[in-house]
Amino acid sequence: MIFKYHVTTKEGGDQKGTIEAGTIDSAITSLQKRNFVVLSIVPDEGAKWYEDLFKVFDRVKSRDIVILSRQISTLFEAKVSVLTAFQLLASESESRILKKKLVEITDDIKGGAQISQALAKHPDIFSEFYVSMVRSGEETGRLSEAFTYLAKYMERQHSVESKAKNALVYPAFVIVSFIGVLILMMVMVIPNLASIIEETGQEIPWYTKLILGTSDFMVSYGIFLLIAFAAGGIMFWRYWISPGGKRTLSELKLQIPYLGMLYRKLYLSRISDNLSTMIDSGISMVRALEITADVVDNEVYKNILREAGNKVKAGSPVSQALAEYPEIPGIIIQMMKVGEESGKFGYVLATMAKFYEREVENAVDTLVGLIEPAMIIVLGIGVGILLTAVLMPIYNVAGSL
Repeated sequence: MIFKYHVTTKEGGDQKGTIEAGTIDSAITSLQKRNFVVLSIVPDEGAKWYEDLFKVFDRVKSRDIVILSRQISTLFEAKVSVLTAFQLLASESESRILKKKLVEITDDIKGGAQISQALAKHPDIFSEFYVSMVRSGEETGRLSEAFTYLAKYMERQHSVESKAKNALVYPAFVIVSFIGVLILMMVMVIPNLASIIEETGQEIPWYTKLILGTSDFMVSYGIFLLIAFAAGGIMFWRYWISPGGKRTLSELKLQIPYLGMLYRKLYLSRISDNLSTMIDSGISMVRALEITADVVDNEVYKNILREAGNKVKAGSPVSQALAEYPEIPGIIIQMMKVGEESGKFGYVLATMAKFYEREVENAVDTLVGLIEPAMIIVLGIGVGILLTAVLMPIYNVAGSL
């Protein structure tokens, strides 16, 4: 949900804009975490669902942010001034949207804003995790190291996510191509064969009648079927981006056989990596849990981390706060206890992050190995049924002559 806000910055200036959040309370909390004093906040009635749809095609790729972080780190290590670094990056950026954002960030820095404050104005590109890491670097005087941490972290995340996504590209392409060919056959080829079969006057098997009836329905009502699918897709997408839909989808992801295990390992890798990176940067445990909850990208784990953050505030160790949730494996709880007792919590989490990263890669490789033969079998059966249903009556006629 989109909210319009009017706030006062820490420097006393006025700022207006929009923010996306599940509820108005979440929006206010997010603004206050950026050191803004909220003067007013209301739902953006002008924000239509189709505007959200077009944002999908108007966004900065994660790969661009990975490269940007590495470039900033390199420029800072070379002792290039902050303003010069961002001016240079803005002029050299190949992404139109990122170029525009970098120009705005440069203008804010010229006006006296800190880097973290300038980045915080663009939450659609720089997550709260990203901004908090930069703020920590500013406070500790280790800004170059903070961007180095960010670059390495985002490279790891981008690598794991890309491997998982790319593994599904080939099966998705084959399935979509098969469905397209199937529709063309139903609409253009089978109607011509149907007339030949009907002219023979022989008894038509039930499975052939089913195929011919489906073909006739698609020819007669295909446009209405297409409209119904499009409307259903839009309704599903709108439900998907709603708070209830996100929760349902998050639960479904964890329950799908085999894929649920893959998603679980992916989220655990992300949680361990996030916490490790922030703790090593000097961010408090409570704040690290809150930020990780916002960037984990799964409502189930988001709620777990938020509840654990509240328990840690009350004085519980992190391992104890997370121990009661079955979604957190026992091995992570035990390793966290070791980290708490040894004082090497960040190192232990980094080790767990690497472990689950390898687990995700192995699971993806196994999934790809299973998908390809399964897909061949399913497609072969589908084509076989279609050809048998249509061609068998023709062969019977040819055999009786």
